[in-house]
Amino acid sequence: MSTATTSKKKAVAQTSDGQEIRKKSKWGPGTIWSFVAWVAGIAFFFPVLWMVITGFKQEADAYSNPPKLIFTPTLDQYRGVLESGIGTTLLNSAFATVVSTILVLLLGVPAAFALSLRPVKKTQDVLFFFISTKMLPVVAVIVPLYVIVGDIGMLDNIWALVVLYTAMNLPIAVWMMRSFFMEVPSELLEAASMDGASLWTSVREVILPLVSPGIAATSLICVIFSWNEFFFAVNLTAVQAQTIPVYLVGFITGQGLYWAQLSAAATFAALPVVLAGWFAQNKLVRGLSFGAIK
Repeated sequence: MSTATTSKKKAVAQTSDGQEIRKKSKWGPGTIWSFVAWVAGIAFFFPVLWMVITGFKQEADAYSNPPKLIFTPTLDQYRGVLESGIGTTLLNSAFATVVSTILVLLLGVPAAFALSLRPVKKTQDVLFFFISTKMLPVVAVIVPLYVIVGDIGMLDNIWALVVLYTAMNLPIAVWMMRSFFMEVPSELLEAASMDGASLWTSVREVILPLVSPGIAATSLICVIFSWNEFFFAVNLTAVQAQTIPVYLVGFITGQGLYWAQLSAAATFAALPVVLAGWFAQNKLVRGLSFGAIK
């Protein structure tokens, strides 16, 4: 009886007014879910870590089965990738991605604003038209696109990819930005107009700061889609406008895969997007959860 009484006293504390407070267990639901989240995060990150590690191996070590966990690190693969001209392809991908994303925002943000806080006639028809452009398989339009691009002399030209990436991401940006604009109370615009602010001033100083997390999330989605796009690039470019996904295919040869070199090149290819997501993570989380809780 004394042991049970002592255990009960340890589990229960009293406040100054006599109310009993039970001490929280060290292994509560929050701790368990945190552990599960860490395990899931490590599981998702492990392939990226393995890719980076493989880039420091020699080809013989990269092909070993079972994989070698203990090896002599070398920078030969990363040095060879840099000497093979990956810088040009990275610049091409960066140019096409950044310019197309800017164009998407310049076109998509006003369109989303017009379809949300300032709706136009037949808004649903306009939205369906935007999203219907994503329903057509890309392979079904590559032949007419190739003919058109060839006729205007834009084959192997980075500006052709800029136009196509803008058209590819614009419907997604409009739909995403419209959902963010819909969460902004229309009373804010009315209050700004009553204070004498013009529409452009209201949008610039009232609306855009509120939806900036949504703009960041939309921008990052467009950056990822443009940076990873392969089908248009492999069919419409050759050398001068070659992007990083097309460059990575060059490591697939008739002799097999060069795993170590491919891992090193893939690390260079993934690094810009990873850094962009890292720097924008705060606004990205706010943007993706914007409007989830009212």
